[in-house]
Amino acid sequence: MRVPVTALQPPIHAWAAEHNAETHASALIGQVRAVTAVKQALNSAGRYAHGFIVTPAGLRTYDVLKELQQQQRWQHAQLFDWVYLANPKSAHEPICVNLPAGTASEFLTELWAILEAPVEARQASLKELQAKVSTPRITAYLAQIAELSFADLPGNELATIIVEHQDEEEFVLCDRVTEASLFGSIRLQSVQGTISSDLHLIEAGALLKANGGVLAIDAEELLSQPGLWRKLKYILKTSQFHWPQPGDANIAAFYQPEPVPIQIKILLLGDRDIYAQLRELDRDFDNLFPYLCDFSAHYPLSTLPLKPYFDYLAYVQHEADVLPLQADAIPLVLKFASRLSDYQTELSLDTIALMQFLREANVIATAAQDQAISGQHLARVLEQRQQRDGYIAELSRRSILEGQVYIETQGAVVGQINGLTVVTAGGSEFGEPSRITATVHYGDGDIIDIDRKSELSGNIHTKGVMILSAYIANVFARNETMALSATIVFEQSYHEVDGDSASLAELCCLLSALAEAPIQQGLAITGAVDQFGQVQAIGAVNEKIEGFYELCAARGLTGQQGVIIPAANLSQLNLEPHVIAAVERGEFTVYAVKHLNEALELLTQADQKGLYEKIEQRLRELQPQEPSPSVWQRWFGS
Repeated sequence: MRVPVTALQPPIHAWAAEHNAETHASALIGQVRAVTAVKQALNSAGRYAHGFIVTPAGLRTYDVLKELQQQQRWQHAQLFDWVYLANPKSAHEPICVNLPAGTASEFLTELWAILEAPVEARQASLKELQAKVSTPRITAYLAQIAELSFADLPGNELATIIVEHQDEEEFVLCDRVTEASLFGSIRLQSVQGTISSDLHLIEAGALLKANGGVLAIDAEELLSQPGLWRKLKYILKTSQFHWPQPGDANIAAFYQPEPVPIQIKILLLGDRDIYAQLRELDRDFDNLFPYLCDFSAHYPLSTLPLKPYFDYLAYVQHEADVLPLQADAIPLVLKFASRLSDYQTELSLDTIALMQFLREANVIATAAQDQAISGQHLARVLEQRQQRDGYIAELSRRSILEGQVYIETQGAVVGQINGLTVVTAGGSEFGEPSRITATVHYGDGDIIDIDRKSELSGNIHTKGVMILSAYIANVFARNETMALSATIVFEQSYHEVDGDSASLAELCCLLSALAEAPIQQGLAITGAVDQFGQVQAIGAVNEKIEGFYELCAARGLTGQQGVIIPAANLSQLNLEPHVIAAVERGEFTVYAVKHLNEALELLTQADQKGLYEKIEQRLRELQPQEPSPSVWQRWFGS
C-alpha cells in the first residue's frame, strides 16, 4: 500500500487550532493513574502503606511533589517540633520531647525562665506552660525538673531543637541520599583531650524532618549506599528511630539520645527496573510498599482530550521562563512533542526535553530582539541540533557516496537488497541502509548466516534467521528435502548485528536468489517477519526512512526510490517536513505492507505466484532422480 502524504505525520495543525490563551499550568496533566495511586497511599494509615513512584526520564520530581501536596495531604499524622532536653538522671541520654509545630523556640524560652526562678515561685509558671504545651512527654519532663535548678542538670546545655516547623511543610525530598542526609548524625568534640558529644552536636536528617508528614527518597541513591535500605526498613517496621553511635566504632564515646517515635509516609522514587529488583530481591518490599504510582512519559490522545495538554505546555513554558509563543510556533512544539513519543496519537510529557527546546528558541528570539518565540525560531533550533548531532551521520553517508561502502539506489540486482538499520555511535543515532546479499547453491536446505558463523550476530538476529529457515521449509520443503542451500550476510558490517528488524529484508533477498528475480535497488525495506510471512512492527521507523531518503537525495531523486515499512508502524510515522514534501512531489515513496507477498511484488515488480513457481521449478530440476533399475535388479528384485 502506498502511504498517503497525510499519514506521514500526525494532524499537527488540527491540534494547534484547539489552542487558546486560557490555560491553567499543571505538571500533573495526563497522570490520572499515578495521581490516584498517590492519593490512595496518602489516604492509608499504618506502617505498611507506603508507595513507589515510577519516574520516567524528563519528569521534574520536585514540581510534581509540590503540586501533589497542594491537592492531597497525609491526614493520619501530625507535625511536631522535636527537641532534646538535658536528662537530670544521665548526661549521656538526653530526653526527646515533642511540641506542637512552631512552638519549640517559645517553649525553650519559657522553660529557661522557669529554671532561673526560685523553686517556690515556679508553680504558676509550670502550670501555665503545661496547659499551653500539653503533650505527655512535656508533662513528664516538667514533673522531673519542677524542683531542680541549672546546677542540678548534667552537662553545659539545656536543650537543642532537632526539628522545628515554621509553616505548613511541603513533601520533604531527599534526592542526595547519604546516611547523614537521611538519618542525621551525632558529631563528636574534643575537650581537653576527651572525646565526647553534646546536645548541640545532634543533627536531624530528612527522616526526622519529615516525621509526621511525607518523605520522598531517590531509590537509586538509597540502594547505592550499603546498609541504608535495611536501616530504613527496620525503622518503618518498628516506628522507632535509634541514633547510631557517634564517630568511629573504635572510639569509646557512649552517647545515646532517647529514640524518636516515627510516624511517616515514604514515597520511593525510581525507574521500573529498580522497582522490579526490589520486588524480586526483598520479601518485605511488597508489604511495606503496596502502592505503585506509575507516572507516564506520554499523553495518549486516543483516550484523553487534547485541550488539557496545553495546560501542561503552559507549565513547561512557565518553568522554562521564556518569551511567549506565537500562534505559528504551536504546531512545531506539538510536532516535536509527538516525535519524542514515537507515536502519532501520543504527545511527550518529557518536561526537561521540552524546556530545553523552548529555551534554545528563546536564545535565538532574544538575540533577534523579538518579543515572542515564532515557528521560525523553533525551526532554527531543529536545524542547529541537526548540525550539532549530524557529524557521524554525514561521515557514514559520505563513505557511501564516495564508494567506500557499496550501496546501490538504482537498478535491479538478484540476491541483493537494501535493509534499513539504525546506527548508534558517539552519542548520535541515525538511520542508514545496509546491503544484504544472499547466494544459493546445491545442498541440503540449510541457510548459513555468515554473521553468526563469524560471531558478529546477536541472539535476536540469529532467531530471525531461524524464522526465515522455518518459513522457506514450510513453503518449499514440507514433503521433501530442499536440494538448495543458501548463505546470507550483511555486507561490509564489522560490528555485531542484532535485532530482527532486517528479517523481512533477508527473507526477500533469499527468495530473490532462489527465484533469480532481480530486486529494485531504489527501494529499501525494514520489518520483522514471522513463520507465516506476516510482517511485524519494528523500532525507529522515522530515522530509518529519513536515513535512506538523505542518501537518495544526495545522489539525486529519481521518483523510483522509496522505502517499505510494516503497516503496523503507520501510527509511528512523523517525518521531517522536507521528506514529506518530497513524497508529496512524487520524488520519494513510502509503502506499508502486511505480508511478505506484498513486499516481494514491490521489490521484484513480479507476481508472487510466478516467483514461487520459478523456485519450485528450480528445486524440481535439482532434486536427485532415482536411477533406472538394471536388468539384474529387474530379474532378482534387488
